[in-house]
Amino acid sequence: MKKDNKRVKEFKTLFEKDKAYTLEEIVFVLKKAHKVKFDESVDLALHLGVDPKQSDQMVRGSVMLPHGLGKKVRVAVFCKGEESAAAKEAQADYVGAQELIEKVKSGWLEFDVAISTPDMMRELAKLGKILGPRGLMPSPRAGTVTTDVGRAVKEAKAGKVEFKMNKLAGIHVSVGKLSFEESALVENAKAIIDAINRAKPQTAKGLYIKSIYVSSTMGPGLKLDSSEFKIA
Repeated sequence: MKKDNKRVKEFKTLFEKDKAYTLEEIVFVLKKAHKVKFDESVDLALHLGVDPKQSDQMVRGSVMLPHGLGKKVRVAVFCKGEESAAAKEAQADYVGAQELIEKVKSGWLEFDVAISTPDMMRELAKLGKILGPRGLMPSPRAGTVTTDVGRAVKEAKAGKVEFKMNKLAGIHVSVGKLSFEESALVENAKAIIDAINRAKPQTAKGLYIKSIYVSSTMGPGLKLDSSEFKIA
């Protein structure tokens, strides 16, 4: 039988596995545990009560985090002409049109957010099998298909986070780093949960958000008591 390591044993003294906790309590537990050698991410995992097979029940959107993500966000902008200058002025990491598309086709994916002008989407759609599974395909709903690329780049750099439901009706999204102040992690998490709640499809029936767990990269998932949120 595999023995628990020191960190796992420590977590077991800090919380009860089947109990639901407030955000403040969860963040306190995650920060109190023995630290590892890198700055862990703090993540949300939500299970939604929608049918992922129905196109009108897809849940996707974006939200500006009050305290950002605590990391450098690499932004690629697919555009040409005047928009290229605006993207570069906004400090996009990569800017291009067909040549950038060809680079992605060859296997290059060294970016965290993709932004596109509407006129580039016909060509960019050909990369759906590459960008889609990685959550990188630009979307009008997420604000990453736009003619105002300068604004979109600035928002992405400032901490705008996209969320998208997977095939199992789940959403996984980061809320920041464990080194953040407790209040910052709580506020970021609340901003994301509120945004996902507002994105409820009109055709969805029954309980919308079934469960929410919060975890750090190397830590366990703690169940969130969602009674403090107005969840449909």
